[in-house]
Amino acid sequence: MNTVTREITEMVALLPEAEQSLAYEFVKRMVLAWDPDFTKLTPSEKKELDGVHAEGEYVGMNSIDWD
Repeated sequence: MNTVTREITEMVALLPEAEQSLAYEFVKRMVLAWDPDFTKLTPSEKKELDGVHAEGEYVGMNSIDWD
């Protein structure tokens, strides 16, 4: 978790529970505006995926339980 994320989490934790819900909904709307289908990768996800690609690793379609 990076510093900004940690600080935001700590600030939200200081709020009363009712206000935490409001903050959550606000952040959720911001994320949805940035990526409506949740298809973008976080920096850590991108780094992990790039590492897997660099090593030539992959998961075959037949290995996935699609149900």
